[in-house]
Amino acid sequence: MALKSTIYKIDLNIADMDRQYYAQHSLTVAKHPSETDERVMVRVIGFTLYANETLTFGKGLSDEEEPDLWQKDLTGAIQLWMDVGLPAEKEVRKAAGRARQVIVMLYGGRIADMWWDQNGKALLKINNLTVINLQETQKLAEMASRGLNMSCTIQDGEILVSHDGGSFAITPILLKEASVNSY
Repeated sequence: MALKSTIYKIDLNIADMDRQYYAQHSLTVAKHPSETDERVMVRVIGFTLYANETLTFGKGLSDEEEPDLWQKDLTGAIQLWMDVGLPAEKEVRKAAGRARQVIVMLYGGRIADMWWDQNGKALLKINNLTVINLQETQKLAEMASRGLNMSCTIQDGEILVSHDGGSFAITPILLKEASVNSY
């Protein structure tokens, strides 16, 4: 019998002073049986950084044809495609051809650094690609729960994450920024 996804209900309050975006989101996030709590929470941070009314969670690990997060316009054209983890260069190139903007959200410390060392040179050539590295994600994994209230305040590129158990800061490292205006 196949294992089923675990459902996470997350009440997320976002105060993004860098983008002037302030909103409350009630998220339902499906955790794939092979997915870690850390990866689920990195997806939530990805949502936080690019949040808007049309950004949604894709099937990600369950379907190779869908990203972890995406945003489509009213015609169905993909505006934003976000992969979390260490995707294959070929998959990133494929996504860049399908979407207006592609974001790769790396995590995993040294392994993510090695992935960038191996793939960075080729990926620098993709104009609509942004690559972000989240180095300190262990606290995200520790705070994960199936019912979670959290707040994220973003200012000057730093994310202050607050939840019932405390707060901590994450500073995403921008390894590559899209060189075309995607919005």
